[in-house]
Amino acid sequence: MTFSDTHVLVTGGAGFIGSHTVDLLMAKGCKVSVLDNLSSGTLANLASWENHPRFAFVGGDVTQDITEAMAAAVARHGPIHRIAHFAAQTAVPISIDNPVTDIEVNLCGTTRVLEYARRNAVAKVVFASSSAVYDDDAPVPVSEESSARPSSPYGIDKLAAEIYLDYYARLYGVKFTALRFMNVYGPRQDPSSWYSGVISIFLDRAAAGEQITIFDDGEQTRDFVYVTDVANAVATALLGNAGDGAIINIGTGVEVTINEITRTILTLAKSRSAVQYAPARAGDIRRSVTTMDKATALLGFQAHINLREGLDHTLAWVRTAKST
Repeated sequence: MTFSDTHVLVTGGAGFIGSHTVDLLMAKGCKVSVLDNLSSGTLANLASWENHPRFAFVGGDVTQDITEAMAAAVARHGPIHRIAHFAAQTAVPISIDNPVTDIEVNLCGTTRVLEYARRNAVAKVVFASSSAVYDDDAPVPVSEESSARPSSPYGIDKLAAEIYLDYYARLYGVKFTALRFMNVYGPRQDPSSWYSGVISIFLDRAAAGEQITIFDDGEQTRDFVYVTDVANAVATALLGNAGDGAIINIGTGVEVTINEITRTILTLAKSRSAVQYAPARAGDIRRSVTTMDKATALLGFQAHINLREGLDHTLAWVRTAKST
């Protein structure tokens, strides 16, 4: 099925997950406009589509009214039909140091996107939420019904944004799906960035033979899900009615310790990088893994890329990036 008449706005589309979602939407035949201020994303992630007639890049910021910024893209491709909202401040430590900025970007920015959707009769908004909304003491695996009591401003703002999604759906009929991502990894996740995840940082260090630092004792766990699997979940929810009005966890259902992932990375990279331990960071969740029941039932979702395969792909990208 192609979607040549569907104009999708991807906020934060020059970023890690956003750019992979753009790739998939373009492959499906959509007209795609990306709104990004390039604070963490890069145009290199969108280079494949730079001159494509179905693609438009818009320099803009969700902390401002996006109507004017989107005007040229709308004139070119027609009204926005659906929105994938990734634009965010995603570093938990930064949110702790500066919660006001986190509110402005992650909560107020989401509300501005919802206002645009309301005023322009957008059919659906898919929101990139996070497993950071869950209570650190919630029994694992977490389900969508688990206690949500975030331990960081980042998690608080993601949870508050979900409540706004429900509010706009009830009062204004703006359809939505909120996807609570577990730990997403893969190519294009910049290891030098505050926003990066543990896998990209550790692969980068291992490939260079540099020291790897593990915060806490390394026995904390994560559910690592590959970025193209996440993009598939977004596209499924975005381009149809699957998951309308639902909050859905997106992961693999497999719990892996940071120590385990470190050993695997060192083996794959054939690295002799030293490993040191440092104190735990404020706001970090101790254990994180999801049930898959709701994602399977509502989206037909399952992760296709296992951890070893995903690490191979990501390591190849890291080595290519280092050589260019």
